[in-house]
Amino acid sequence: MPKKTQAGKAKTARKKIVLPVTVNRRKDWRFDLPLTATVEGRLPLGKAFRETARLTNISSGGAYFGLDSGVIVGSTLRLLIDLPLELTEGRKIRLEIEGLAIRLQKPDQRGKRQGVAVRFSKGFKFLPVDNKKS
Repeated sequence: MPKKTQAGKAKTARKKIVLPVTVNRRKDWRFDLPLTATVEGRLPLGKAFRETARLTNISSGGAYFGLDSGVIVGSTLRLLIDLPLELTEGRKIRLEIEGLAIRLQKPDQRGKRQGVAVRFSKGFKFLPVDNKKS
């Protein structure tokens, strides 16, 4: 039997509804732009590598992409990203930016390509692309 309150009204039990909450701890918005980048760096034993990668997403603070090279957390990587002509008023522009590998995902079952998350350093350059050299 429901309890009576001071005002004489019956108090009924209410179910508490809990909605799932997604927490985004990132401080920068990510953009899912399928940009092509050339990634340069050094492997754990010091050998230099240069590989073409497709960015999964990018923000002002970092990027995520896949590599076959086998970098480790803490590796310094240099990215050369060809910007879409729609963003550069038809001019061929390349973004040059460095970053630190902060997170790696295990390679998938089919190959050795591992996911790499990079946090960008402060400096970057926008470079015109010379059609003869690229």
